[in-house]
Amino acid sequence: MQTWVKAKRVGFCLSDKKRRKLQFLLFADLCRARGIEVIQDYVEAHPQTILLDPVPAMRRLSDRFQSYKLIQELQALDPDDQFCNPLYLELATGSQSDIVHLIKEQKLTFPLICKARVAQGSSAHDMALIFNEDGLRDVSLPCVLQSFINHNAVLHKVFVVGPSYFVVERPSLKNFTVGQSDRKTIFFNSHEVSKPESCSHLTERDEGASLSRGPSDRTIKFISRGLQASLGMSLFGVDVIVDNATGKLAVIDINAFPGYEGVPEFFAALLNHIETLLRERERNPDGRSPVVKMPGPHCWRLGAQEARAPSPASNRASSLARETWTAEEPPAGKRKSDSGCFRDFAIPPPTLCQSNCE
Repeated sequence: MQTWVKAKRVGFCLSDKKRRKLQFLLFADLCRARGIEVIQDYVEAHPQTILLDPVPAMRRLSDRFQSYKLIQELQALDPDDQFCNPLYLELATGSQSDIVHLIKEQKLTFPLICKARVAQGSSAHDMALIFNEDGLRDVSLPCVLQSFINHNAVLHKVFVVGPSYFVVERPSLKNFTVGQSDRKTIFFNSHEVSKPESCSHLTERDEGASLSRGPSDRTIKFISRGLQASLGMSLFGVDVIVDNATGKLAVIDINAFPGYEGVPEFFAALLNHIETLLRERERNPDGRSPVVKMPGPHCWRLGAQEARAPSPASNRASSLARETWTAEEPPAGKRKSDSGCFRDFAIPPPTLCQSNCE
């Protein structure tokens, strides 16, 4: 008697650039080898589709005002004070004199990193390092100003894939003297500076400077689990540095669906996560049953540390995608915590944001 096997499909929607960069056709071949067909389709035509990353959550990460707020909320939930959100200032409008006043009021220190508000697209990686008040003329609004933290030119990129995460070390900006100086503004592309093969005068480590210790697995686990719980996302990256003065971990950016460069296990981890979700859907076909409780992400630290056995998990993406999203009201002063929901953003006035990186 002929036996019919229910087909399994995985759909994806990627730009041509991202598909080529990740060599995603290799992932399609890997899926087919395990009996899963890879297609592109419109998700609204299939309401039972499992969404790895709901669009509203990705939209939130495309706005640095929102993602920095999320880091701040997560920091407030950290009982052990394991990490911090560097002191920063959100700017939507304002003259140079207004910006100088806000910087002094908030006690930001030079040099300052200037980042565009929009965190995705061709110009999202274009940044500036500002060394004095005169350099604030180079600010393009809306943007985020962030006190620069010396971190011995080492960036740790955390790549999350469902219940797993990978930590990859990359080059980063070198140390600079704290306080105003006569240096002219340095314009740079963060993606180019932090490429694995990057070789730039901006990433030269001070002679005799000791290497910073890497972030602890406990701290990375707390951050990745917290962001997954708030966003309901499976595929994102977190950029972290270690303050060479205090040894404290600082989260400087969150990225939706990063490039996963330097993570050879990416496809295997992604397919394992997809199969976990499909098995959970088979056990709960109506999609309304509770998802599997997350026992804690598996960590691969590429380089010195060895891998531990992975743990299965699921996420809240499908239920989050069905929620209602409303416009966010422009805040007055410091914004209240609302990390349990995601909202379309409207450009607010300058917001002062406190931190405890000291």
